[in-house]
Amino acid sequence: FSIESRSNPGCLCIKRYSNQQMTPLFVYITTSGPEEARKIGTTLVEMLLAAFVNILPPVESIYHWKGAIARETETVLIAKTRQDLFGRLSETVRSLHSYTNPCIVGLPIKEGSAEYLQWIADETASA
Repeated sequence: FSIESRSNPGCLCIKRYSNQQMTPLFVYITTSGPEEARKIGTTLVEMLLAAFVNILPPVESIYHWKGAIARETETVLIAKTRQDLFGRLSETVRSLHSYTNPCIVGLPIKEGSAEYLQWIADETASA
């Protein structure tokens, strides 16, 4: 990706390559608890599939599952990576995850600090 300033000096814009290989991505993942989130997050960073992960405090999730309403306490993990690594990251999460159908959702980062976004690209460049 490349960075260019807009008219507002505090606002930076990512200009995507046509193949979107370097597009930075947040990946939202729900897990069964903090231990599973730590295991998955550590593996993603060790494998350079994510530059950084956040593990958020437990959240209450309410959803349909097998014809019934389910309520669970889950732990959310947010990984910062590149769009071209999403497939490998997703496969790795699935291989470590306890859920049959885990939530693994990629959200493109449209704007951000140029230095931080470059750091994501640099830290995942060898993946």
